[in-house]
Amino acid sequence: MLDSFRVRAGLPFGDESLLRRALTHRSYLNEHPEELQDNERLEFLGDAVLDFITGAFVFNRFPEMSEGQLTRLRAALVRTEQLADFAVSLGVGEVLRVGRGEAEAGGRVRQTLLCAAFEAIVGALYLDGGLSPVQRFVEPLLAGAAERVLATQADIDAKSLLQEWAQAELGHTPYYRTVESTGPDHARQFTVEVYAGGDALGSGSGRNKQAAAQAAAEDALRRAGVV
Repeated sequence: MLDSFRVRAGLPFGDESLLRRALTHRSYLNEHPEELQDNERLEFLGDAVLDFITGAFVFNRFPEMSEGQLTRLRAALVRTEQLADFAVSLGVGEVLRVGRGEAEAGGRVRQTLLCAAFEAIVGALYLDGGLSPVQRFVEPLLAGAAERVLATQADIDAKSLLQEWAQAELGHTPYYRTVESTGPDHARQFTVEVYAGGDALGSGSGRNKQAAAQAAAEDALRRAGVV
């Protein structure tokens, strides 16, 4: 199954043990003590590699964009939801190694786990062959996602747009509340909810509170039919 996934996803691994580790969630180690490492360190590395490659990609692909536009587009391309979508398109959930309890709780389809696994795959691919194979793997995904982001204006400042809408339509200024923080220190996930006038408008998750708040604002805008 792992080999067929590697071929289907177009992952040129010389050392397949790196891919296996990238697909190993820490819950799997609790039930399989013979496994020595989960994917958290690879996730850390992949996050950094993705930031660099995505930054270089948008810089070269969109020479007409200002720094601010490039920053917004890069942020949209590497957010949790987008990386989880990449993982879904590749079928990562089918081969992700998780503990039985995590699997029963829906871990194979959870965005945070899929995002982490995708980043770990990128980290593993970088260790295996350097930047070139990572670019060949990631850039086609980024190209398609960038077109969708720009077509739907998903790179807009959702918090600013929500504030304008809420003040005009509801007569209230939105406020944000962090409701959950999970994961290890190097890969913390925050969940934020946004309210206006005491009513919950939306929620979102991200690697920091700012990203989670943006995701919550985007969720609120979608629910309200604004975007």
